[in-house]
Amino acid sequence: MQSVLAIAAHPDDIEFFMSGTFMLLGRAGWELHYMNLANGCCGTTQFDRETIAEIRRKEARQAADSIGAVFHESICNDLEIFYDKPTLAKVASVVRDVQPEIVLTHAPSDYMEDHMNASRLAVTAAFCRGMPNFPVEPPRPHIAGQVSLYHAQPFSHRDPLNQLVTPDFWVDVSDVVEAKVAMLAHHQSQKRWLDESQGHDSYLQTLRDLDAEGGQLSGQYGFAEGWRKHLHLGLGEANDNPLADALHDRLTLTQHPT
Repeated sequence: MQSVLAIAAHPDDIEFFMSGTFMLLGRAGWELHYMNLANGCCGTTQFDRETIAEIRRKEARQAADSIGAVFHESICNDLEIFYDKPTLAKVASVVRDVQPEIVLTHAPSDYMEDHMNASRLAVTAAFCRGMPNFPVEPPRPHIAGQVSLYHAQPFSHRDPLNQLVTPDFWVDVSDVVEAKVAMLAHHQSQKRWLDESQGHDSYLQTLRDLDAEGGQLSGQYGFAEGWRKHLHLGLGEANDNPLADALHDRLTLTQHPT
């Protein structure tokens, strides 16, 4: 069975940024793998680090279970997703274990460093999948095969300098947006935190609003997730595009100016 690995920074990031496409791949017969690099230990003003990390682990596991995804444990604390060798070795080990044909991850430029470092780690972990001289933790043998990596839209569809980011293509998630909301609702601990820290009046409505804006930007759909395909070099062939192939009937390419 073909597999897709979603690598995000924190519990609830997969839900916000990529869960519609992720679920649609599952419905198309792909095996789903769900991994948050950080444990969510800073996402609260109510609990200590250990308590909230355990709460958020349970919420994330419930979210993954709700769509039949394989859950992979977090490997570090919030704000400690660093692009360093020990962290890369752990992410690369998961990539070798899963052997994905598709990796979904954050935008390379986003409003916070954890997201951007998660993106960098996902790229290099995929790149070094076939390098026997790069040791991973826990140890796993290098793997062969091609992988295609895709970057989700940044939060608000804008980069840290408030510039609109235009994806390569949009995926129609109109008929799964409420399934996304239901998946995000497992992260109950985040409602108060997001209200307090970022002014999200309702985190569930925020998800709908983000995807509705994506739909408007697509010019085609009611709700949409945007994706940019990472350069193929070191990963596969130039014309490989398994995500577009799998979801071709609900995808529209963006017309970039020439």
